[in-house]
Amino acid sequence: MELVRADLISRARAGDEEAFRALTEAHRRELQVHCYRMLGSFQDAEDALQDTLLAAWQGLSGFEGRASLRTWLYRIATNRCLSTLRSASRRPAKEWDIPGVEPPEPTRLGEVVWLEPYPDALLDGAITVPLGPEARYEQTESISLAFVTALQVLPPRQLAVLILRDVLGFRANEVAGMLDTTIESVKSALKRARVSLQRRQSAAAEPPPAADSPAEDAMVAKFVSAWESADIDGLLALLTDDVFMSMPPLPFEYESRDIVAGFCAMLFGSGRRFDLVPTRANGQPAFGAYLRGAAGVRHGTGLYVLTLSGDRISAMTRFENSVFPAFGLPRSLPGA
Repeated sequence: MELVRADLISRARAGDEEAFRALTEAHRRELQVHCYRMLGSFQDAEDALQDTLLAAWQGLSGFEGRASLRTWLYRIATNRCLSTLRSASRRPAKEWDIPGVEPPEPTRLGEVVWLEPYPDALLDGAITVPLGPEARYEQTESISLAFVTALQVLPPRQLAVLILRDVLGFRANEVAGMLDTTIESVKSALKRARVSLQRRQSAAAEPPPAADSPAEDAMVAKFVSAWESADIDGLLALLTDDVFMSMPPLPFEYESRDIVAGFCAMLFGSGRRFDLVPTRANGQPAFGAYLRGAAGVRHGTGLYVLTLSGDRISAMTRFENSVFPAFGLPRSLPGA
C-alpha cells in the first residue's frame, strides 16, 4: 500500500492529474463535510473543497510525508475555511417576501441566517471515517442542524480547534501543527470553545428514533398527513411544548408549540395546501414543500428539516427553495 501511494505521489508531482485524483478521492467527501461544519453553508463548503484540492495539487511538492496525506489535506481545508470566515461578510438576513401573508411576531431574531442544509446522499462514506482517540461526539450528532448551528457562533480559531479535536479526534500536537500554533494555545482555545458550546446547547432531550426505523417512519407519516391536510390539531399533537422553528436566511425564530402552530396556520391560510416530497438532510427527515396551484402545477416553496425527540418534533427548520438542486428536487411538480 505504501509503495502504491509513493508511486501515486511521485506521478502526481510530475503532473499526473489521474494520480492526484486517486490520492485524494477517498478523502473528498469527509473534507466537504469538514468544510460544512466550519462554514455552515453547503455552497461555501463546496467552494472551500475546490480551493483545498487546487491548493493541494499546486502544493504537492511541499508535502514531506511527516504527517499523513489525510492530515495534510485537513490542514489545507481548515485554513481555507478560516480565511473564508475571517475575510467574507456572511450573507445578510432576508426580508419576508410572501405577498399577502403577514408573519406573526417572532419570538426572537436568529444569529445564523446563512445556514444551509447538507444532503444525506453526500454523507455516505463521509461520516463513517475512523476517528482519532480524542473524539467526543458521535458523527451523526456532529452533522445535525442543531450542532452545526451552535458551532457557527464560535470564534473562528475556537471553531476549528473544537471540530479537529472533539469531532474528528486529532491529537493536540496534530492540531497545533495544522494551525501553526502551540499545544498550549490549542488547549486554551478548546477549553473556551467547549464552555461556549455547552452554554448554547439545549438541555438533554430524548434521543430521536433511529433513521429509517419503524418509529421514525411512523412519525414522518403522521407529519406528512397533518401538513398536507392542513390539520393544525394533528400538528399540535406532534410537537414538543418547547418546539423551535427557524427559517434561514429569514431571521425570524419561533418557540413554543402554540406559537409554531400559529405560524403553520398562517401558512395554510386562504386555502393554501401543500404536497411534501421526502428527502433527508443532516441525518434528519426532510421534505420539499410544493404549493398546489390553480392550474394543477405545484411550485416548490421551501425545504423543511425535522428534529425529532422521542416521538415528538422538537424543531423545524425551513430553507429556501434555492437548496432544492442539492437534493435532486425539482422546482415544480406537474399536476397530480
